[in-house]
Amino acid sequence: MEHRAISTDKANPPAGPYNQAVVWNRLVFTASVGTKNPTYGEAPPGDIRAAARNALENVKAILEAAGSDLEHVLHVTLYLNDMEDFAAVNEVYRTYFTGVLPARSLVRVGGPRGSCSFDAVAYIPTEQ
Repeated sequence: MEHRAISTDKANPPAGPYNQAVVWNRLVFTASVGTKNPTYGEAPPGDIRAAARNALENVKAILEAAGSDLEHVLHVTLYLNDMEDFAAVNEVYRTYFTGVLPARSLVRVGGPRGSCSFDAVAYIPTEQ
């Protein structure tokens, strides 16, 4: 069984001793990724749409580095600081997930974590 770490410079690097993702067999498990993105920079304070976009761009880049993509996501966890941002995050989310929507969990968090972050579980398709 395959077990390997995934790392890409197209997503924000880990803030601690962990990998951006781990692949086991054909499953990809991403770390929770926040709102700083190499392409877009840090999301402006108070701009939840930019924050969600940045975090989802990070997930997308990590999945692509693993040989998967957003179309093959099975489950997403959304970590959200302020429930008032839920509808705006969902608007952005729907632009990234357009086919069969993955199962999703929501965790309300507080403190200095950031406005939102995501992690995902996806599979690597066999046709590569």
